[in-house]
Amino acid sequence: MAEESGASAAATADGPPDTAASEERRCGFVAVMGAPNAGKSTLVNRLVGAKVSIVTHKAQTTRAALRGVALHGASQIILVDTPGIFDPRRRLDRAMVGAAWGGAEGADDIVLTVDVASRIDPAKIAAPIIEGLRDAGRTGARGAVLALNKIDLLARPKLLDLAARLNEEGAFRETFMISAQNGDGVEDLKARLAERMPLGPWHYPEDQIADAPQRWLAAEVTREKLFLRLHDELPYAATVETESWKPVKKGGIRIEQTIYVERDGQKAIILGKGGRAIKEIGAAARAELTEQLGQPVHLFLFVKVRKGWADDPARYRQMGLDIVE
Repeated sequence: MAEESGASAAATADGPPDTAASEERRCGFVAVMGAPNAGKSTLVNRLVGAKVSIVTHKAQTTRAALRGVALHGASQIILVDTPGIFDPRRRLDRAMVGAAWGGAEGADDIVLTVDVASRIDPAKIAAPIIEGLRDAGRTGARGAVLALNKIDLLARPKLLDLAARLNEEGAFRETFMISAQNGDGVEDLKARLAERMPLGPWHYPEDQIADAPQRWLAAEVTREKLFLRLHDELPYAATVETESWKPVKKGGIRIEQTIYVERDGQKAIILGKGGRAIKEIGAAARAELTEQLGQPVHLFLFVKVRKGWADDPARYRQMGLDIVE
């Protein structure tokens, strides 16, 4: 009797058993692919349950494949947020598209995200990506998952027609209708991905939500605020690098970042009249970084002209991209 009472007391103190610990663990990689502005980064953030990838209205915001880590029961889903796939013209464009297809290599599953509200026929936009999936052997049982995104912006008859046309291609194993923005349908997609992850130990600690250095993530936050503040005023050729990251004696972190552009005119746009634009960008980035890091952030931004940075191999390596001729 004493032993039974002791066991009961221990169970009460420890609480219910951990589901993830009691079940066989699963872990795998899921490449989230699609055209620019399809909502891939928003979907990855929603699946993770926290912001790990920047989101703007500017096309091709995501440049390198970033990994977000999502948990569902005993499964750890490593989500590879890939750059948008489009017809590349510049060297940087080719490197980004190469990174997107590279993120799909060896993935345990692929989610093709399609913006159903696009003004151009979504099926036409998705066609070259579907062809690429077919060439990679992602058909039949290994077929990709089709995620029709922004369903709240399209009438149901048109949505069903689009789903039928895309599924005629034979590249998709399942179709989910979702809104990454408000979360509709995303939990069902997450649960299904979790089921398909292979058995095996988790790759990351339970509390880790992204596989990227903090310095890189901090630079991405500032790049997001840069594009959100300047919209179409700023040409695409701008990048941010974290040059210094030091603790402050009185608490907090001092972060120094440099925004690189290709021409003096672009530098003037970022600085703004009387330095107003750069101050607003810095304030927005500082607020988000303070929240993310849980401590005061002292952010210092500098703008420099580096002609031809988009053709500099060192910059590609820093962004996690391979040069594609």
